Amino acid sequence: MCGRYLIDDKDYEFREIITEAVRNSGNMDVKTGEIFPTDKVPVLFHDGSYTKPYVMGWGFPNIYKSGVIINARAESALEKRMFKDSLLSRRCVIPASGFFEWEKKGSAKNKYLFTLPGSNMIYLAGFYNGYIIGGMPVNRFVILTTAANRSISDIHDRMPLILLKNEVRDWITNRDFALSFLSSIPPDLDRSLV
Repeated sequence: MCGRYLIDDKDYEFREIITEAVRNSGNMDVKTGEIFPTDKVPVLFHDGSYTKPYVMGWGFPNIYKSGVIINARAESALEKRMFKDSLLSRRCVIPASGFFEWEKKGSAKNKYLFTLPGSNMIYLAGFYNGYIIGGMPVNRFVILTTAANRSISDIHDRMPLILLKNEVRDWITNRDFALSFLSSIPPDLDRSLV
């Protein structure tokens, strides 16, 4: 599962993405630092002509109970009515500096930050949908998760579906690539105790 991630706005590449996302979204504010569900953050999507950053909220509204749905399993998202159309036609990428997971040891919890070796940026595969919330149209996204690889499996059994930078455009614009990518094994990650 991916329930929190990090945006380091001190990183030059991230500052550029944030600036452009804010401009493209009518000067909406974005959250940086530790990102929680429902926060408004930069997301990369295709507007029909270009792949560009835009501000979206994290989590689809949960129509069955309060709260939001923040993750979808890559293995079964196409089988879920709530996700299928978005996965097929509204894919996006969530740029992050890393994501957090917690290791439970008895009553103690250790918090780890997972990052991509040799990079300040990690790209999480997702999809989005449009909603009317409070009388206003808004876009909300979900992060896809998959079985944890060896670099995280001792902490958690799930992890985000991670794209490399050169796969971002294909994920967003190429349905065949995206559908085959759902079963890929994410790259090994570094971890640090926070």
